[in-house]
Amino acid sequence: MPPVFGNLPTLKISIITPNWNGAAHLDACLRSIHAQRVPGVELEHIVLDGGSTDGSHAILDRHRDGIDHLVIEADRGPADAINKGLRVASGDWVGWLNADDLYAPGALARAVSVAQRRPDAALLFGRCTIIDESDHEIRKGITRFKECFFPFSSRFTFQCINYISQPATLFRRSAVESAGPLREDLKAAFDYEFFLRLLRQGPAVRVPGSPLASFRWHPASISGQHFARQFREEYEAARADAGRFSPQTLIHLGVRWGIVASYTWMTRRARADRTE
Repeated sequence: MPPVFGNLPTLKISIITPNWNGAAHLDACLRSIHAQRVPGVELEHIVLDGGSTDGSHAILDRHRDGIDHLVIEADRGPADAINKGLRVASGDWVGWLNADDLYAPGALARAVSVAQRRPDAALLFGRCTIIDESDHEIRKGITRFKECFFPFSSRFTFQCINYISQPATLFRRSAVESAGPLREDLKAAFDYEFFLRLLRQGPAVRVPGSPLASFRWHPASISGQHFARQFREEYEAARADAGRFSPQTLIHLGVRWGIVASYTWMTRRARADRTE
């Protein structure tokens, strides 16, 4: 008999961590993942390091007992590294957590309880805070704005706007196998394009309650450096998925320019504050 969580079988969760020179926050990330090993959660942790030169390997050595698969080799970027992890993953559900992000305590146990009751779901998602390099919550308005769409969550809504934060997601592995791997030609929106394909395999189901994860925004992060490209890639993915002249695509186009304008203003304001 398999172990049970409540009255339901335990599900195996595979978490992939891509890393390249992420030593500044890697230790906290790994600790937040390994703390998810609680009764009811069978965790497989896969780490793909692209050949870091900043002390990451010493941190990985300290956490080696909690890492089930460790691969250290050059890659073509985060999407390539995550795809390597997806090929290795053996869990019923799969997710990835970047080396500068964090899981909240008990996040995977809460997700498992929803996954057990919604085997039709292709994607699970929950709340996700945005934090800075010192772990302080920032950009609360953006977080609340995304959460406004949670009660209306559907494939149609998601084609209009990306309101799901990647660190707070898990995917049914059978849905991933049907959807296919991440697109490695995309630099900043490979997660959104991937989610759109996943939603053809089943619904996105919300994990209620407190945040599941924290996304770390900083000037060197992908969203910090490439937000204009990110929202262009997201628009192009939505257009390909929904159709060039669909209502969703037209709404997404308007949302894209509004968000880019807001991010541009926030970036300029932050630069001005740093120079004062």
